[in-house]
Amino acid sequence: MDAKLANATALYMEGIRDGDARRAVEAYTGDRYTQHSTGVRDGVEGFVEFFEPFIARTPVRDIRVIRSIVDGQYVFVHAFQSLNGGEAEWVTTDFFDTDENDKIIEHWDVIAPYVAQTPSGHTSIDGPTAITDLGATAANKAVVRSMIGDLLMPGGDLGAIERYIAPGYVQHNPEVADGIEPFRALLEMPNRPLWYREIVLLVGQGNFVATLCRTIWEDAEYAQVDVFRLEDGLIVEHWDNVEPVPPPEELVNSGKF
Repeated sequence: MDAKLANATALYMEGIRDGDARRAVEAYTGDRYTQHSTGVRDGVEGFVEFFEPFIARTPVRDIRVIRSIVDGQYVFVHAFQSLNGGEAEWVTTDFFDTDENDKIIEHWDVIAPYVAQTPSGHTSIDGPTAITDLGATAANKAVVRSMIGDLLMPGGDLGAIERYIAPGYVQHNPEVADGIEPFRALLEMPNRPLWYREIVLLVGQGNFVATLCRTIWEDAEYAQVDVFRLEDGLIVEHWDNVEPVPPPEELVNSGKF
């Protein structure tokens, strides 16, 4: 396993799943640990003060990494958490920046409830996980960047949908069915509520690309993570996670971005 991915995974598994928060955050982070997770302060002590009470109140923790991406200094992890025997189930999407020693120095995340049944009968995490087509990484990242500009940001080209989306598009969003047409209907809604404003992070490895974006839904600001699987230059599958951006007065770190 890549050393950066091993450190990010170990922080999850040893620090949170296994309940050894202090030892893990000290072992797998670098000289700084800048934190963008809601409610978590920067640094080792911020991680410990948040997760030690979490570990105490959720003694049963099933945490699984479903997908991961390594792109230069960045790592992305798509994970599932079941707490206290299913009392709460979450999907977490995490980006990590690393230093020259592969230790974690910055972290962004978006966390949302797990969905067991989408309109087309999927879950919010099932589907392929294998990294393939490593030679297509740069091209696939470019496709996703262009697609967000054309279809999801103001002033784009909505007529370009077939240029980016495959006919058999598989959708894991909890409210949107499979296929191009449901996606087109969302984009063409009168007074469309969702607009993307900024791509904050975009990482890719082979057939998978993940993005963290600043979005607006009905005038409220959200952090949105999207995971795309591509084949032959088209997006064939999509997973997402959305979380409100806290108001400035509630922040304990520099914010979601």
